Amino acid sequence: MDHVMRDKLHRPLRDLRISVTDRCNFRCRYCMPEEIFGPDYSFLPSDKILSFDEIERLAEIFVSLGVKKLRITGGEPLLRRDLAKLIERLGQIDGVEDIALTTNGSLLKRHAADLATAGLSRVSVSLDSLNEERFLAMNGNRGKVKNVLEGIEKAAEVGMGVKVNMVVQKGKNDQDIIPMARFFKERNHTLRFIEYMDVGNSNGWRLDDVISKKEILDQIHQFSPIEPMKPNYRGEVATRYRYIDSDQEIGIISSVTDSFCSTCTRARISAEGKLYTCLFATDGTDLRELLRSGKSNEAIANSIENVWNHRDDRYSDERTSMTPIRTNAKVEMSHIGG
Repeated sequence: MDHVMRDKLHRPLRDLRISVTDRCNFRCRYCMPEEIFGPDYSFLPSDKILSFDEIERLAEIFVSLGVKKLRITGGEPLLRRDLAKLIERLGQIDGVEDIALTTNGSLLKRHAADLATAGLSRVSVSLDSLNEERFLAMNGNRGKVKNVLEGIEKAAEVGMGVKVNMVVQKGKNDQDIIPMARFFKERNHTLRFIEYMDVGNSNGWRLDDVISKKEILDQIHQFSPIEPMKPNYRGEVATRYRYIDSDQEIGIISSVTDSFCSTCTRARISAEGKLYTCLFATDGTDLRELLRSGKSNEAIANSIENVWNHRDDRYSDERTSMTPIRTNAKVEMSHIGG
């Protein structure tokens, strides 16, 4: 079945992000604020979440349709029991070129060696501040900087590539841009700054709270001059820059002020098995129902291809150009990862 699908804007499908849980042990303000995701919040029961068999089967179908890269997300994916076994199974699919993981890093030290042995090649770790007080304020008093840093170093020690993601919010942690840049430059880890995005419906997003790509770059350049780098591949999320006095690089993910919709090659499967074609999507296609109703791989592939062929998502372009955009509810990030 190997062939290239293209959506209405001629974008191929190359990357698949798979959420393995909607649960998280943090309560970050921009994703799962405590007042909404509190003790009484109803997370998905286990029978509503895709099994490893179902995830593997879907991954095989997506790879047959052109996907080359898989990324495991959550919630916090390391809360999913035996995740390394899933990584190993996915790595055996013919055509998979890369498997990565996005995590808050709190459990990474414990699991890094098993994940690397299973074939995980890269990990992206969320860390929004090195200041303990600010970090606790941003993650709902759930995580310590020390634990995340230990996870980062353990992942590097066992041979995984490590990138650190910092969501920058005005008045919350923008004073940490330079300290974070200095710290990770010294330790040779790529730091990626992420503009605060209006994902989901729970984070109270306002444009006034966004620190723009330009503002971030101006601060970094004053700290240590940088120059642009070419993308590693078409559709790369982060704009890359290199410190002029070293080979160390940083990245900016600028969905708000400098969108990259035109090169987006990503699809997402939520924890409950819905296919979303945009991070800011409202509606998803229920793949779990297709799996559990006895549909053949070919029938499921046809459904996926139909969805992708009709895809015209360009939410960030629309937001950036200030044209009218969707105001109806969007899927929560805790269901589809970043």
